This record gives sequence, structure tokens and C-alpha cells, in this order.
Amino acid sequence: MSLAVIVSVLAVLLLLVGMVGIIYPILPGSILNAVTALVWAAVLGSAASWTFGVVAAGLSIAGMSASAVLTGRRLRRERIPRGPILVGIAAAAVGFFVVPFVGVFLGFALGLLGAEWVRRRDLAAAWSASWGALKAMGLGILVELVCAMAALAVLGAGIVAHFQR
Repeated sequence: MSLAVIVSVLAVLLLLVGMVGIIYPILPGSILNAVTALVWAAVLGSAASWTFGVVAAGLSIAGMSASAVLTGRRLRRERIPRGPILVGIAAAAVGFFVVPFVGVFLGFALGLLGAEWVRRRDLAAAWSASWGALKAMGLGILVELVCAMAALAVLGAGIVAHFQR
């Protein structure tokens, strides 16, 4: 089995791991996908691999950027400062160990709601702001995941194009 085949299979597997990292944020999924696409292109070294690898990396970075912009805009609109977000992140870390699989999401949501409740002193306002923030983050994850899927498709097309030569 040639090096190009092994690297291509590993690249596809790493892109799949990156998509899991986007949904379940233990590792930076989009960054992993972008680096994987560029390393794949560099190792294969053909014009096709570089073309498709750079496009796949660009899609990954675009997804990450769009996610950050969409989420950040909504958090500003809901007037949620960094403090409650950091509390939510800390609660997500605790939730990761307390409740397998869903603890990250549950911990973040409860931590954000609790911090907003303490800050606003109004449960209805805290719920509304927290729910808006969670929807924004969900939309950001969805956009980032769609871009990661497109990057995987582009890399797959690049694998076909590389081996067609």
C-alpha cells in the first residue's frame, strides 16, 4: 500500500474526528480539519491535492469563522457578557465528568442559566437570554458542521482527482 493511500485514509478519518470535535467540543474540530487538509495536500504534493486541500482548509476556516460571528453577534444582542459564558464553560467541564456524553451540553446550559439568573436577578429574563444564547450556539455549530462536511466532500473529490492522474 502506498504512502498516498495511507495518508488519504488517515486524512478522511481525521476529518471525521474533527466533525465529532465540532459537535462534541473536546478538541478544536475545524482547526484539526484545516490542518489535516493542508498536511494531506503537502504529503501528496500534486496540483490536484493542493487545490482541493486548500479549498477544504478554507471551508473549515470559513465554518469556524461564521460560527464565531453568528454566536458572538447573538450573545451581544442578548447582552450576555463573558462572565456567564465562562461559568457555562466551567460547568460544561464539570458536566463532562459527571454525566457521560450529554454532560458537556447540560453543564453549559445550566451554568449559563445560573450565572445569568444571579446576574439579572430575574429567572424569566435569565431563561430568555440563556435560551437565545443556546440557540445561537446551536446555529453556529450547525454552520460549522455543514462547512466541515463540505470540506470532507472536497477532500474526497481531491483524493479521486489525485489518483486519476
